[in-house]
Order: sequence, then structure tokens, then C-alpha cells
Amino acid sequence: MDFLAAIIWDLDPEIVTIGSRPIRWYGPLFASGFFFGIYIAQAMFKREGIPEDWLEKGFLFMLGGTILGARLGHVFFYDWPYYSQHLLEIPMIWQGGLASHGALLGITLALYLYSRYVTKRSIIWISDRVVVPVALGAALIRLGNFTNSEIVGKLADPELPWAVVFALRTDLENPPLPRHPVQLYEAFAYLLIFAFLMFLYWRTQARNRRGELVGWFMTLVFSARFVMEYFKTSQGGFESSLASIAELSTGQWLSIPCVLLGMGFLYYAYSKGVNPWPPVEVKVKKENRAERKRKARKKS
Repeated sequence: MDFLAAIIWDLDPEIVTIGSRPIRWYGPLFASGFFFGIYIAQAMFKREGIPEDWLEKGFLFMLGGTILGARLGHVFFYDWPYYSQHLLEIPMIWQGGLASHGALLGITLALYLYSRYVTKRSIIWISDRVVVPVALGAALIRLGNFTNSEIVGKLADPELPWAVVFALRTDLENPPLPRHPVQLYEAFAYLLIFAFLMFLYWRTQARNRRGELVGWFMTLVFSARFVMEYFKTSQGGFESSLASIAELSTGQWLSIPCVLLGMGFLYYAYSKGVNPWPPVEVKVKKENRAERKRKARKKS
């Protein structure tokens, strides 16, 4: 493989093997999205005087919704013919196979349950806050895809300075040819969106216009996803059954309603204007008589 300008990417996706199970770079990058997400959400909650236990419970809801939704999204949106014949492999997320559109549905369900049983507020309140760290998490996940040499781009001009030869992907062609590093394209786009959302939350009244942040997130992220699909190899799914309508990929078909929904949120937010959420009433737990006696004996 002798390409004058292309970057040769042959990083081993496995960091180490523990027992019989390999640990890939994708795992720490995926987990770091939650780590940084907690840090960002903690700063937001502190600014708004939100109880700390709301953050802890929100993390559990988000973790479950993301993993479950992303996995089932991949199974049903992209590879159901296979998994319909291998049902026992559906829970095996360590073998790979997560879909961002499925993650969106899983997170939405998780936030609905969280809003109903924890915050007792509209789902829009938590959605406007959680989409900020989610944008960063999406960028880190695409970096994980790059380390795995997966979701690769279409063939690129060998003279393109940033074209990448995924040397480990001999299943595509042998020897591998230069391709668009579409994973990095997406990661960069999501980082810009993350920075934009951070600016809106901390420097403007966007957090007080209900639905604005989630509206910008869905409009920008899935518009970017729609464009990036033109640089990707096909990921399969139901795109062939809709080819008579338009030559769009499965990811593009799934992105269209997300963009429209995001625009709907933006229209709602700007039509309602600034409308701050009421402060959270923190309930102080009253000590029972036995607890008071125990503390009194301890002091004496």
C-alpha cells in the first residue's frame, strides 16, 4: 500500500485482553462521555439549585436508556434479518452494534420516566439540559468508531491530504484503499454543536426558553448526520425498500423526522419567549423521634 498523501490507520482496536474478553478503545471513549456528562450536568444543576440526588438518578436513567435504545436500534433498524435468526445474540453488546437513532429513542423514554417519577416536571426541562453533554458524548463515540475502524467512509481521492487507509479492513477490498474518515467528520461536527450549546446555556437566555436547546440539538445533530451519510459506506437497514422514493440511506431516512421535530421545538421555544422554570422546592426530611434520641445519646 503506497499512497503519497493518505494516512495509514492500523491501530489495534484492543487495548488489553482480560481473560478471554478484549477491552477496546471504544469502551473507554464511550464511558468517558458519561464521565464528562456528569461533570457538566453537575455544574448546571448547581447553578440552578437542583437537588444532588436528581443528578444521581438521572445518570442511571440515561445509562440504561442509552445502552438499551442504541442496541435495540441497531438490531431493528439495521440488522433485523440477522438477529431475527440469532435472538440470543441481541444482548451481546460487547460484540458491537449500537445505533444513534435508537439511542435517541431510548434516552427519550428514559427522560420521560425520569421526569414523571423523579423531577415531576415537563420532559422538556431535563431534555434542554441533557442534550448539551450528549452532544459531547456523540463526538467521543465517533472517535471510538474511528479506533475500531468501523462505519468507514466511501473511497476518497488518494491525493486528499486527510484520506485514510483503514489497513485492518481487508474485508472491504484487499489491499485497502484511501477513504473519507467520516467518523472524524462527524466527531468534529458534534464538537462544534457541543460548543454552541454550551454557549447558549451559559451565556444566553436559551435555558429559559423552553425547548430551545433540545431544538437546536436535534436540528443540528441530525442535519449533520444527514450530510455525513453521503460520505459513508452503506450500513444496511431498510434503505433498499425505500429506494423507489429517494436514494437515501437508512440513517438519512431516520434523521429527517428528527430534524423536523427539532425545528418544531425551536418554533415552540421562540414563540413562547423567555419563560424561566420555577425554582425547585427542596424538601427537608424530618427526623423521627428515634433518630433524634440516637443523636442526643451520641452527643452526650
